Amino acid sequence: MILYDNQKPYFKKPSVITIGTFDGVHIGHQKIIERLVKVGQNKNLESAVLTFFPHPRMVLQKESNIKLLNTIDERKELFSKLGLEALVIKKFNKEFANLSARDYVKNILVDELNAKHIIIGYDHYFGKNRSANIDDLNIFGKEFGFEVEEISAQDIKDVAVSSTKIRNAVSDGDFQTANSYLGSPYFITGTIIKGKGLGKQIQFPTANIQIKEDYKLIPKNGVYIVNSIIDNIIVHGMMNIGTNPTFNGTKQSIEVHFFNLDKNLYNNTLKVNIINRLRDEHKFESVALLKEQLKLDQEQSLKFINDYE
Repeated sequence: MILYDNQKPYFKKPSVITIGTFDGVHIGHQKIIERLVKVGQNKNLESAVLTFFPHPRMVLQKESNIKLLNTIDERKELFSKLGLEALVIKKFNKEFANLSARDYVKNILVDELNAKHIIIGYDHYFGKNRSANIDDLNIFGKEFGFEVEEISAQDIKDVAVSSTKIRNAVSDGDFQTANSYLGSPYFITGTIIKGKGLGKQIQFPTANIQIKEDYKLIPKNGVYIVNSIIDNIIVHGMMNIGTNPTFNGTKQSIEVHFFNLDKNLYNNTLKVNIINRLRDEHKFESVALLKEQLKLDQEQSLKFINDYE
């Protein structure tokens, strides 16, 4: 169940909630969600995550060029697999940021979410100018009748370290590290659009992926081993992120060549899982040399896929 601001009241049944952006929904986050779901089951409470969109830094720091591991739609997909009963997405704007700590707790956590148990990090701050902390939340808990459970400092550290390592790894094209922390492959989601048909000219037709969210973290230019689920079947391929320098391109594009697939994918939304990085993008002296390299890339990809599976 995904709930937005215009769907009130959220819960008739009391809830156990945790709060955060949960970018990546990685193994550290999953540990917190597992605890949340368990408390909900044991106490007969609705298990819910309260998250925010846009990211607060996008609103409060206008010059912020923050890049996120997940778009909001991708985050919804990841949460849906974790046994949660509800994901509540609050629109973060300046009006919300200016709520006093007490109004935030009473109006949202208590009145809207019917919170009876809140699982939160020791370093959680909330309210206007982030003026309140977990000690204040405990005081509000006594006033409004909810329990506060503190996530350990070590677990919070693990979450922070994991998020930083994942972002750095994705940026650097290190998907063995990124995927190990995520617990599943890093992925991008976009719409298939018509390209220039350059791949088709050299017998390597590609699906050109357009990602509408400019805050999505894209790996550095290069060639990657990927897969997607198309018509309920896992289809493997290789993806190029870059400018097509052999064809004197200047604009970055994301193109996937799927092995053994003959299907019109235009206008479909496609999720592409990134398994590993093959190489940097190069400018070849001729199209023929590029084609030879692509054949080698495909051989290497298929070998890796066979070993990977």
